[in-house]
This record gives sequence, C-alpha cells and structure tokens, in this order.
Amino acid sequence: MEIKKRNHIIFNIVAIICIVLFCASISPKTLQNDTYYTIKLGEYLMENGISDLTEDPFSVHDLPYTYPHWLYNIGVYLIYDNFGHVGIYASTMILAALLGVSVYMLCSKVSRNKVISFIFTICTIYLIKDFIAARAQLVTFLLFTLTVYSIEMFLETHKKRYAVYLLIIPLLIANLHCAVFPVYFVLFLPYIAEFILLTIIDLDLDERLFYLIFRVLKRVVKKEESKNKFDRVMKNINANIENRHKKREILKENPYKVIVKKDKFVIILILIALVAGLTGFINPAGTGAYTYLYKSVQGNTMNSINEHQPMILIHNKEFLMSLVLFLSILVFTDTKIKLSDLFMLLGLTYLTFQTKRQITMYALLCVPILVKLIASMFEKYDSKTCDKLLKFGSSLFGVIVIVSSFVTISAKNIEPKLKTNDYVDTWDYPVEASEWILSNLDLKTIKLFNQYNYGSYLLFKGIPVFIDSRADVYDPQFYNDKRPELVGKDLFSDALGIDGLSENYKNKFPDYGVTHAILYSNSKLAMILKSDPDYNIIYDEGHFMIFERIIEDSY
Repeated sequence: MEIKKRNHIIFNIVAIICIVLFCASISPKTLQNDTYYTIKLGEYLMENGISDLTEDPFSVHDLPYTYPHWLYNIGVYLIYDNFGHVGIYASTMILAALLGVSVYMLCSKVSRNKVISFIFTICTIYLIKDFIAARAQLVTFLLFTLTVYSIEMFLETHKKRYAVYLLIIPLLIANLHCAVFPVYFVLFLPYIAEFILLTIIDLDLDERLFYLIFRVLKRVVKKEESKNKFDRVMKNINANIENRHKKREILKENPYKVIVKKDKFVIILILIALVAGLTGFINPAGTGAYTYLYKSVQGNTMNSINEHQPMILIHNKEFLMSLVLFLSILVFTDTKIKLSDLFMLLGLTYLTFQTKRQITMYALLCVPILVKLIASMFEKYDSKTCDKLLKFGSSLFGVIVIVSSFVTISAKNIEPKLKTNDYVDTWDYPVEASEWILSNLDLKTIKLFNQYNYGSYLLFKGIPVFIDSRADVYDPQFYNDKRPELVGKDLFSDALGIDGLSENYKNKFPDYGVTHAILYSNSKLAMILKSDPDYNIIYDEGHFMIFERIIEDSY
C-alpha cells in the first residue's frame, strides 16, 4: 500500500511538471488584439479611478462603456508597466500552466486514474491552444474549471471550504470578466437538474393524484360497499408506489447506462448558487454582470465575429473525434455515465454547435467526463494496464523518459519564440504607421477610420479609433439608450460594411466626419481610395497606407 501511494505521489509530480512545461511552451509570445486595449484601459483606470466606469475616451464617437474586465485590465496593465512585454508573455505562460494543472486535478478527481488524466489533460490543452492568449477569457477558463472541481469536491466531502470557493469564484468573475458571469450558474444546472428530476420521479405524482381522487370519492359516496372498493383501490395504489420505489432502488444499484443518485446536498448547492447570484452587484461597473451577455446575444456582433459563428463539424476533426469516442463507449460497451455528466455533456455539445467559441468549455469540462468513462472501461476490462503504466511512470527510468520527452517537445515549441523579440506582429499591426500618425497628425482635429483587426493597437498607442475589438462598444444594444444622437446608426455594422464595400464610403465617411483613413495596403477599400481623386496618400510603407481627404466638400 505504501509503495502504491508513493507511486501516485511521484507520478503526480511528474505529470504536473510535464503539464507546466507543455502549457508554457504553447503560450503565444506575440500579443493579441484584446491585450492591447486591455493594457490601455488598465492605464486609464489607474489614472482616473474606478468610481465612474461609464465613459469611453478611446474612440472618435464619444460612446458609453462599462469596463466589463476592469479588474483584469488593471492587473494586466500593472504587469506591463513593471515588466513590459516579457511580463505579459510570462503571465500568459503561468495562467496557461495553472489551467493545465486544474484540468489535471479535475480529471484525476472524477476518474481516480492519473495516467489517463495526464494523457487527456495534454490533449485538452492542445485542443484549446488557439484560445490561450493574454485575454480575460484565460482567467475565466481557469475559474470555470475550478468551479466544477469545487462542486464535485463539495458533493463528495461536504466540506465548507468548497462552498466558500463557490462564492469567491463568481465574485472574481463579475469583476474580471462580467460578460460570462451567467455562464458560471450554467455549470450548476446539470447537478440541479438531476436532483429536481429524481425528486419529481420519487413523488409518483400520477399515482398520488389517483389516490387523492379516490379518497375524495370515498368521502362523497354513501354506500359502504363502494367505500370498501375505494379502500382496495387506494391500497393497490400504495402498493404500486412501494413497488416503484423498490424497482428504482434495484435500478440504482445496477443501472443499465445512466447512473442516478439523488444527493440531498444539492439543496445546499442550490442555496450557494442563489447567494452567488448576488455577487454580481459587487462590481463598480453596475449591473453589467446581469445584462452584458444578454445584450451581446441580442446585438449584431455575434453574426460577424468568427469565434461566435456556429460550429461546422467537418471543420473541427478533434471535436468530431471526441463525439465519436463518447458514442462508441456508451453504445458498444457497458460503461455507465452519471446523469449529471450526461446533462453536462449534452448541454455543452449543444452550445458548441451554436458557437465554436464554446469548444473551449466543451474541452475543459467534457473531457474530464470522457476520462471518467475511459477509466471506468479500463477498470472493467483491463485494470492492470493503467497500474503498469503508473508503475512505469513513477520509476526512475520512466520519470527520465517522460520528463525528457516533454522537455524536448516543449523546447521545440518555445525555441522559435525565444529567438525573436517580436512581441508585436508588424504584418498585422501598424507599428510604424502609428508612430508616423503621432508625429505628423493632430489627434485633436482628425477623425480616423480604421479597420477592425488592428483598432486595439491604435488605441494602445493613444490614437482615437473608429472601431476596435471591443465589439460591444459599437453595438447599438449598448449605446442606443445613452446616446440618442446615435439612434439609427449601427457603428459596428457600418465599420465592417465600409471595409467590406457593402456600405458606400462616399456616404458614410461624411456622415461620421471622417478626415483620414488607415488601411491595409492590399485591402479592397485601399485599392479604391488610391484611384479616388478626393483622397491623397500621405503614408505608404510596409503593409499600411494612410489617406487624407483633400477637399472638405468632395462628397
């Protein structure tokens, strides 16, 4: 027993080291759109305080803004202010590593199999590698994983500290990334739905209704013979209820495919969720934690941003393979799945089909369910294989082989990043053009049109933007009730429409008072403005061009 415990400890240490190495190695060095505006917003909040988070000074449109990531903005700015780009890169690696370790903890907790948990943790991180970036979502991925871990631990151990964690986490989410605050409560639904469903079934409402009807009829009739008949019927109903309960108990002991368990501590879990729902008010941004997601879904940005598009199954082979694996295990083996896990799997699969961004939640929270099923299958059909692998992984030779392999893989992943100082992609972002604007144009008098993909970098450099990757700022759902003068205008759609030529710039530019435009040199709009006599090219270097309107009334 002592040897087995020692093997588990050694393998845990090896697994965590390898996960940390792998997560750090795949973390991107080049900063991403949202990181730029995050740093600038954090700087603004540090200089102006958080007493009134209602105005946005970064666009040319004078829009309202509620700073849904205010705490994250400040945190990232402080890292950048003290450690620069290196600090941002290092913090991304640390958060990615913490996410990997938390996934491993969750998989190990639900499956009791460290070998399979380790393998699938690496697969999970690889599956979501494109979503690992210095963005608020990386923190919420970690918090959501810890949420499910805390729920599982609370229901198993009933320890109060996990209930406390479940109250602290939503408070953090409300201030770090309030847009996903409602998603926190979605994670409780599978457990609550299982409890409510089993409670309803255990009530035997149909039989009890008949019992009540016959009881009323018995009081109405006067003949003793009829009353005796009603007594017999009511006795049969009680017998049926007892038989049902016995059959359910037998089914719970030996279920066919779905394991059902009515845990009374779910009632406390419901109370925790209700109290946690109030934490959204502890936020200087007001009621954004409750309204932000709804407004986003109701707006038009979802139809234009790639990661919000519906999942096309054939284009995501990893997702397809996981679904095939789930179905194969559940259909062709006698492996059983918990009802709450089934609800979680079906719910997140549906959400993933609705928007491909949810592949991250699917990977983080459904892969542990898959690990549990695979571990259960191995336990039934080949229990010795995992024990042998665990023994190998905790031996001196095994430790050397596994750690050396991951050191090699991680070194190969990180080597190209260490050879370059390119924290900013000069192909995608107007690095030199921004410096030229700051040196040659008066930011107080110009109104600059820019394309969506690099607006955040301009904002980061202190240049007022037409649009940036804070898509919600430019959605009418967020400004119509606060800016009556903009009612009827759709800033987000107009910006994308002008760039894509579905809107005529000759009509839209004067409407918005645009005086200059910065564009990718190879964009369609740039090609047209080159031949427009009303525009003069004042900058043309690298991958960007800047245009100035020559005649004020040229439209």
